[in-house]
Amino acid sequence: MAKRVFLIVLDSFGIGEMPDAASFGDEGSNTLGAIVKSGKYATPMLQKMGLFNIEGVACGKPARRPLAAFARLAEVSVGKDTTTGHWEMAGAESGKPLPVYPHGFPAELVRAFEEKAGRKTLCNKPYSGTEVLKDYGEEHMRTGALIVYTSADSVFQIAAHESIVPPQQLYEYCRIARSMLTGEHGVGRVIARPFEGTCPADFRRTPRRHDFSLQPPAETMLDYVSAAGLDVIAVGKISDIFAGQGVTQALPTSGNPEGQQVLLRLAQQDF
Repeated sequence: MAKRVFLIVLDSFGIGEMPDAASFGDEGSNTLGAIVKSGKYATPMLQKMGLFNIEGVACGKPARRPLAAFARLAEVSVGKDTTTGHWEMAGAESGKPLPVYPHGFPAELVRAFEEKAGRKTLCNKPYSGTEVLKDYGEEHMRTGALIVYTSADSVFQIAAHESIVPPQQLYEYCRIARSMLTGEHGVGRVIARPFEGTCPADFRRTPRRHDFSLQPPAETMLDYVSAAGLDVIAVGKISDIFAGQGVTQALPTSGNPEGQQVLLRLAQQDF
């Protein structure tokens, strides 16, 4: 079997603030330091590989003889979101941050989207993806208005109940938003967030999420590898983050459990 590389990204697993954390309201952030305190946290293999031996990691128990190489890296791109980080890991640096909307999107932008989509919208605030369904899901089902919201990342998210707006129609609304969100409003991702359920107590997001990303600002590792005639297999949302650029096979998944199973299957395959 030919030599292969598996690049696995643990999202929301940061080991401390960056020098520019204050620019994004993230002073003092340390996700690993926070979750290690949970009684549910357990990563024995990462501990053996050297997770707690990394410079600056002050939690957990360092391994006496780490099994792997490890390092602490600093991002050079300007920004903090998923898209910018993944692009840089693949070799494309971003010189300016993607726009974020801590107070919601401009009213004129939302009105223009409503006109093109032919539907009204609700919310237009930064929101938790689960809480927004509790607070706006019933009104959406009653009126048919799309739930538009954002987060700390550069994202324009549209949630809709699958019985009111079928996923394919929701994707079309996202394509409309993606075509509009360019230039100064060029958010990293427009995300379709379909959900199901009967009331706030049981509203839940479905696996049919879909991300519509900007094109990377330059060629990435994915482009060079695929141009060399090698396979670039993207598991989960990776193909979406790179807008499919440089990907030879996309394997979308419904969440972490399925992503792990797909990865284990790939480990048994020759590519």
